[in-house]
Amino acid sequence: MTATAPAPSTVHARATAVLPRLALVLAALLATLFTAASPATAHAALTASDPKDGAVVATAPAQVTLSFSEQVAMGDDSIRVLDPQGKRVDTGELRDMCSGNTVRYGTALHSGLPNGTYTVAWQAVSADSHPISGAFTFSVGAPSATAVTLPAQQAGGGPVGIAYGIARYAAYAGFAVLVGGAAFILLCLRRGAAERPLQKLVVRAWVTLTAATLAMLVLRVPYTGSGKFADVFDLDGLKAVLETKTGASLVSRLLLLGAAALFIAVLFGVYARRTQSAATAEEAKDTSDLTFGLGIGGAVVSGGIAATWALSEHASTGIQPGIAMPADILHLLAVATWLGGLAALLVSLYKIPGIERAAVRRFSKVAFVSVLVLVVTGVYQSWRQLGSWSALTGTSYGRLLLLKVGLVTVLVGIAYVSRKWTARLAEAAEATAHVSRETATAAADVSRETEPVTVPADPQRAAQLARQRAARESAREKRVRDADPERAGLRRSVLAEAGVAVALLAVTTVLTSTEPGRTVEREATRGSAATAVPDRAVKVTLPFDTGGPNGKGNVRLELDPGRVGANTLHLWADSDDGKPLDLPEIKVAFTLPAKDIGPLPLLPDRSAPGHWTASGVQLPLAGEWRIDVTVRTSDIDQTTVQKTVKIG
Repeated sequence: MTATAPAPSTVHARATAVLPRLALVLAALLATLFTAASPATAHAALTASDPKDGAVVATAPAQVTLSFSEQVAMGDDSIRVLDPQGKRVDTGELRDMCSGNTVRYGTALHSGLPNGTYTVAWQAVSADSHPISGAFTFSVGAPSATAVTLPAQQAGGGPVGIAYGIARYAAYAGFAVLVGGAAFILLCLRRGAAERPLQKLVVRAWVTLTAATLAMLVLRVPYTGSGKFADVFDLDGLKAVLETKTGASLVSRLLLLGAAALFIAVLFGVYARRTQSAATAEEAKDTSDLTFGLGIGGAVVSGGIAATWALSEHASTGIQPGIAMPADILHLLAVATWLGGLAALLVSLYKIPGIERAAVRRFSKVAFVSVLVLVVTGVYQSWRQLGSWSALTGTSYGRLLLLKVGLVTVLVGIAYVSRKWTARLAEAAEATAHVSRETATAAADVSRETEPVTVPADPQRAAQLARQRAARESAREKRVRDADPERAGLRRSVLAEAGVAVALLAVTTVLTSTEPGRTVEREATRGSAATAVPDRAVKVTLPFDTGGPNGKGNVRLELDPGRVGANTLHLWADSDDGKPLDLPEIKVAFTLPAKDIGPLPLLPDRSAPGHWTASGVQLPLAGEWRIDVTVRTSDIDQTTVQKTVKIG
């Protein structure tokens, strides 16, 4: 049965009518996504907690609260509080305490908690889609031993994290080859739409991007949660993921890939036939119109897919998100056009006989424009994510960025060599004659191979004949490839470019999941300010007078190292004449009035006449601490002296 194909003009009209409508739908989708994006700081960080990390409180708190630098996604089990035996003592219900610019979540604790050290373990997903986690301890009454063992694996790590990272890399690679391959065909080699090798390249890139996106969607639950592959079957978790910004972006990407499938069908269907059959000026004009329509539609679809990254990762958070997101979209499109086009050029040089020098030169111009866009947007994004020169070498993000810049520089250098090979290619006339001879030879080979033959009854003989035909075809392709030594040199340099491009994509994938240098330095500055310590131990002398016999003297106090955390306390009591005074009792209490902490009582141990010590004295916060020393010189004579010292 023979199917009747529609007239080319009819197909062209249908395709031309569909593309503007598709562009409007996609533009509306992008507008909706842009409207939903809200500014924040890149990579959320825990900025405060109540109780504080390492705090010692007199009575058990009613709840534990956590404050973050940006909006985060948390669930009922995102905050867990464990007693010294590892038993949960929280109610398991998340409290949303956010107000205005304050991002705070908490969970209630059971009443009547005994003294001891409690562990708070938390996990969340920051606004740029990356999972974060942490843990800290606080004590009620006094610190104690704890049997709690926290997992060494960080959120987003382990085998699930590796699988998710592979899917991310595959998504970036698939996007680059899909966009760059299609752009290469439309801008540089229109007849490539009918070439089987380029068709396979673009279609496989679409399949790779689609499969990687699906993998990221199903792995999202274990990636941001337990880290177990079994959670991919958690339908409730998947439903929750779909309600997040990242889940919406992944679903939008799948919808856009459906539109990309339509684009590919038109490109390798109607467009390929039109470019092959265009003989008259009118047909050539129709082909140019279709090329323009495909270019507009392809740009909208490509920009939409790029936006699914920009609207859910680093660009959507931090300073100037309204500028950063469009810049990130342009950056991704420039990378894809350059590196994906490079892959298409490499395939053309190896698989398509007689590729024109003009096509190579056109790609060279396209690559040059892409590099310019890449540099401009890359410099802006680098400034935005680093914030200072020190972050360029002092953070992982900065060092990865330097590696990326180095790889781009190497890539540009190899591209310069490729331009020199392009200039040395054979003249168009000679190339055309060469291609004509090879085409005639190929046609003769194909004619001989396609003559009616009797298929041998023996399957082994049939397989042998098939292998022989494949060997002849492979030999013909190699003969065509190696006929021009200049073209062989260009193939080698382009192959080297492709190798560097693979490494560049890998670094880019890691970079997108690394905490930006600006955030790292901000948190380091906050941490250093909070943990600043004096240059030496705190030493004070407190005169006392209990009013009784031998009731006058001095207490010398030394607190080493005199900072937040564990300290060692030494006390010496001396009489007025400077001799050791062996007191019946001496007590110490620490109070931080600014934070309503304390008094924290302490009874030091007598180590020698007139000398008392205590180790492991916990001071949970920095600030102006009041030290109260109670001295008793007889059964009825005692006094309390105090001194305020600064603890860093």
